[in-house]
Amino acid sequence: MVNMQPPPKRRIFGTLLRWLGRGLRALVLALVVTWGTLAIYFSNLPWPYLRLAAAAAFAAFAVWALWISSNRYMPRAFAGVFLAVVTWWILIPPSHDRNWRPEVAVMPRAYIDGDRVRFTGVRDFDYRSRHDFTVRYVEREVDLSHLIGVDFYVSYWSEGPVGHTFVSFVFDNAPPLAMSIETRPEVGESFAPVSSLFKQFELIYVVGEERDVVGVRTNHRGETTYLYRLNTSPANARRLFEIYVQRINELADKPEFYHLLSNSCTINIIRYANAAGRTGRFDIRHLLNGFFDSYLFHSGRIDTTLSFEELRSRSLINPAARQAGEGPDFSERIRALLPTRLRVTANPAPAAPADATEPVKPMSNAQDQ
Repeated sequence: MVNMQPPPKRRIFGTLLRWLGRGLRALVLALVVTWGTLAIYFSNLPWPYLRLAAAAAFAAFAVWALWISSNRYMPRAFAGVFLAVVTWWILIPPSHDRNWRPEVAVMPRAYIDGDRVRFTGVRDFDYRSRHDFTVRYVEREVDLSHLIGVDFYVSYWSEGPVGHTFVSFVFDNAPPLAMSIETRPEVGESFAPVSSLFKQFELIYVVGEERDVVGVRTNHRGETTYLYRLNTSPANARRLFEIYVQRINELADKPEFYHLLSNSCTINIIRYANAAGRTGRFDIRHLLNGFFDSYLFHSGRIDTTLSFEELRSRSLINPAARQAGEGPDFSERIRALLPTRLRVTANPAPAAPADATEPVKPMSNAQDQ
């Protein structure tokens, strides 16, 4: 009799493939169920207990339909329910009308008039402690022809693979202007990475004086903060600045949700740098942004005349910031001990006289691609 059984090695290989297929299917289904459960839990249902009950019911139905029931139509029923959840989640709208924390209560806006850009809603708080401060929003005007560079900050709640990154635009005739891409939490809320994936926070571009945006981190929140001077020309700095201005006005006109992986601080900085002329591939440090200064160093975008370890040590600004306190020379003092690198001084062209009868208009919207 002829043996029709496949060779033992082939049988083992086929069994392994079936196990692998089943394992991948189970993993995908588990991810789908987890996403749907969290989407319901973090949805716009009005009461926490209702969200919890609905999320638990969805998870229980999913387990029964996908792994317990022998009815062959149950997976299709689950697919229909999941599609309804996805549709519901997509239709949850962002809003400008919430009970915002005072640090993010005012959306900034930019107005351009020839060489001049005027910002409203510039944050300039006086802090006595992390939660005790005097709220003050001011106007600030800068000259594009005097923009000479961009400085980069990375701050840590706890030093490791994740931090917060933001930039300051540097002028040769005025103090730097900080711009920080952040969540916009409501009163009683604080940032949470998981919920930030599920439309829990709107997006804001905080525009502020460095003694506020930087000082609150170094002096009151206890965040370890590093400051680096980027190797960029005034022309590239201006292109990046104009992209920020466009996005600031877009958000003032139409709210957006923050998303940790697609609409957050470092991801957007990279996106705007690409639009301003950056060349380079994706790097895992774009997501693990606690290592982003290492990426900047090894790609030659910050000073490389020192070793990275020495540059990083000299770029720590917490001691200088604490000594500067709330002083008007805060920006100068936190830069006093940084490695010296000459910037190109802008050569401003003569500004055309402004027509006093013509109102200043917001910059037109533009896509962030």
